[in-house]
Amino acid sequence: MKNDVRWDKALYTTDTYNIEGLDGHAYAKNGIEVQTSSPLNDNPGTNPEQLLGMSLCTCLVGTMEVILKEHKIDVEPRAHAKISYVRGKGHNEFLVHAQVAVPGQTLSQTRALVSEVENRCCVSQLLRGNDNYSLEAVLDLD
Repeated sequence: MKNDVRWDKALYTTDTYNIEGLDGHAYAKNGIEVQTSSPLNDNPGTNPEQLLGMSLCTCLVGTMEVILKEHKIDVEPRAHAKISYVRGKGHNEFLVHAQVAVPGQTLSQTRALVSEVENRCCVSQLLRGNDNYSLEAVLDLD
């Protein structure tokens, strides 16, 4: 992957780091810095589950905004992601369930739009095909 020629033609690239461990800080070069911590303690900070959920929601909404513009639908989509840290078979795993709502659309219309989003959202594409990931069209978020 490191020698993939697509790196040379990327639309955007970021470099992110964590050099202090789970209870420390993570940052993007020339960008944000967040205090990190484990979800299994009460220490202040953002955990990997929260970061994954926010990344997924942001990508789903951003992609849906593009799709809605293509369909000439002028509403603001919303997304919710629930991330659980669970014991798996020999290792721990994430369970990821996301919902997308498009105000003013029927459930059938929303399902069709979410099908488009699932195929175009980069974060969803990374997760798709994993038994621990699901994406659902809803009329209202949980």
